Amino acid sequence: MKIIIVGCGKVGLTLAEQLTKEKHNVTVIDTNYNKLRAVTDSIDVMCIEGNGISTPILMEAGIDTADILIATMENDEKNVMCTLVAKQLGHCQAIARIRSAAYVDEIRNIKDQLNMSIVLNPDKAAAEEIGKLVAFPSSVKRIDSFARGRINVVAVTLPEESLLEGYRIRDLSRVIKANILICAIERDGDVIIPDGNSILHGGDTISFVGLHTQQNLFFKELKMTTGLPKSVMIIGGSNIAYYLAKAIESTTSVKIIDSDLERCKELSTILDKTTIINGDASDQQLLLEEGIESTDAVVTLTGIDEENIMISLYASSVSQARVITKINRITFENVISTLDVGSVVNPKVITADHITQYVRGMQNSLGSNIETLYTFASGKAEALEFRVTKEFQKLHTPIMDIALKKNLLLACIYRNGRVIVPGGHDTLEVADTVIVVTTQTGLNDLNDVLE
Repeated sequence: MKIIIVGCGKVGLTLAEQLTKEKHNVTVIDTNYNKLRAVTDSIDVMCIEGNGISTPILMEAGIDTADILIATMENDEKNVMCTLVAKQLGHCQAIARIRSAAYVDEIRNIKDQLNMSIVLNPDKAAAEEIGKLVAFPSSVKRIDSFARGRINVVAVTLPEESLLEGYRIRDLSRVIKANILICAIERDGDVIIPDGNSILHGGDTISFVGLHTQQNLFFKELKMTTGLPKSVMIIGGSNIAYYLAKAIESTTSVKIIDSDLERCKELSTILDKTTIINGDASDQQLLLEEGIESTDAVVTLTGIDEENIMISLYASSVSQARVITKINRITFENVISTLDVGSVVNPKVITADHITQYVRGMQNSLGSNIETLYTFASGKAEALEFRVTKEFQKLHTPIMDIALKKNLLLACIYRNGRVIVPGGHDTLEVADTVIVVTTQTGLNDLNDVLE
């Protein structure tokens, strides 16, 4: 498909990388020449320097024949204006990023009134992701939801002295009772799609799927606590902090610490049950006085990555809290993954994943049968949800008799409200959905999994 991205910030760059890998024809527009130069140095895309709201610039980019326009500029109003102009000049689907909390209650109206395909709020999406993570141990790195939230693929880092150390996957039933399927292993920056002979080691990040009850049993057997926290300390009074506190303050004791007095006053007027503390969260004495040693979860959401990392490291050293760290830059992802900063959330990547899922969804109408898509391990692997249609070449065939591509695993089948962790004798039937985990990126059809 022909896709135009207006705005070459972190979200725009991440989108350009992901969509180019999927062999879409991508054009990027930005007023900053240096940003565009950085893009062309690493990605094979067309770049146009200019104002993305300008009719001549959009026409030069080919808006009259484009399938999708994505507006990701820093200014919300410019993004809305850009999609309006694009709609007038062409027949493309329009996606706008809107960050301001002032518009959060109007997003549905904005989308409907202006005939946009998607209006995305990165801060709200990040808060929703954090809201899922706080109910799991800090060693959980990701939770990817499939089958409309009925199935989770959970990524968790095994402790160095793990109960599973040295065991082959086929022998796990000797040490755990949980019925789960390990579908990916991240180790030393690489991704392994395992088979029964794959050996687990402490420090591995494993992705696994299973019924929610079996996932909880797995954590219990590994002595990892789960369940909603009774208290949450949020460092930084950002929009993400507001959305998160708003979502959980009715059931959880929430405390926000921020150094900006005016922002603290603002938060105190819009959050009913959250305690707002004006102070410097890099002051260890302040954190101790506010109870960091006894809180159930610590979420670091300042605008400075280094500060978030340092406070998260401190929280991990003085407490048993579940720690969640917001990181905006993804350059040093491999280094950050070695630090004891709990779960890492990147709003830019979350936003890009949402948009990429929509693009894949558009392809469904053009012959693709992908329902959901997540990338992980710096884009080295994907977890995809396919719907099974009558065009699948191996219907009714036992999985053990299907020749699959290398580095690919059928991780889960969802059928008539039932979750199936597949074995060799299970089959794929019309109307099933199946989760595929693979390092072979760019799959668009379920038949693409076949050798």
